[in-house]
Amino acid sequence: MAYSIKEVYYTLQGEGFHSGRAAVFVRFSGCNLWTGREQDRTSAVCTFCDTDFVGTNGPGGGKFNSAEALARHVRGIWDEVAPPSERAFIVCTGGEPFLQLDEVLIKAFHAANMEVAVETNGTLKAPMGLDWICVSPKADAPLLQTSGHELKLVWYQEKAPPERFNALAFDHFYLQPMDGPDADRFTKEATAYCLKHPTWKLSLQTHKMLGIP
Repeated sequence: MAYSIKEVYYTLQGEGFHSGRAAVFVRFSGCNLWTGREQDRTSAVCTFCDTDFVGTNGPGGGKFNSAEALARHVRGIWDEVAPPSERAFIVCTGGEPFLQLDEVLIKAFHAANMEVAVETNGTLKAPMGLDWICVSPKADAPLLQTSGHELKLVWYQEKAPPERFNALAFDHFYLQPMDGPDADRFTKEATAYCLKHPTWKLSLQTHKMLGIP
């Protein structure tokens, strides 16, 4: 299988459980909830996405004809800046990574001594072998991946209140204020909700505060 990758880059994870941890982000092209074109945003299932996942022209991006080729590429980016002997931590994201991420690629990542985390909208089932699954539900999109390590819900989505997800099989529950013109209000509201419902923890986009990718 060939893989279309928007970008691959080394940074700190900015959100959720692994916030502050060094990681290589592997951003897969394409999404099943929005085309990525601004003219389609108002009709998309997810209207607030702030990520460019269209094409393969980002830093470190491209088309890779095999799982092994992509794994070597990702591992090389880690080895440029971190100790080559360490197990690399990578975050597969998008767009929607499960449109392309499969067991063959996960095995290739593991063979290259990499710990594999994923950020998904949960509308597709996860392949076997992942080390960390973070699901971020979107509006009223169907949720097929109902278990994992971390559920990270963007606040506020009228059709996706936190109460809908309390009973799901996740180890950690996070509320993340939606960025944009109402970010201050959403941050205050999400903070108040977490104080009232301590099962939920607050996730902030610290990479934006630090001015890093």
